[in-house]
Amino acid sequence: MLEERLPTWLWVDALVRRAQVAGASCFVVQKGDRERGDVMVKVADLSGGARVYVPRTSMDGERIFSDVRLQGVGETEAEADDYVRRARGRDLDLWVLEVEDKQARHFLTEDIETPDE
Repeated sequence: MLEERLPTWLWVDALVRRAQVAGASCFVVQKGDRERGDVMVKVADLSGGARVYVPRTSMDGERIFSDVRLQGVGETEAEADDYVRRARGRDLDLWVLEVEDKQARHFLTEDIETPDE
């Protein structure tokens, strides 16, 4: 069963606040559709490394995030920025957030699919 989702703008505001409360910075790089836009999250570790998390829907209708390393994207900030740039060009409704955190925390509460699993 598909679960009812929060409007995207509200979900984004919550993630930005969660990061700030934990002492990290989170910026909205691109605003997408207020109600239903997907959200891509780039996490920069402030030492040249970065990861990107993209949403997908699981078989039971829940939103989960995948680490783009599953798609062969590397862990440098340049590779992450290139991936984000291409995604922004494909989807004008996409929200793009950038978290800057020395511990590379993403602050997502949804399940995360990583290559380590």
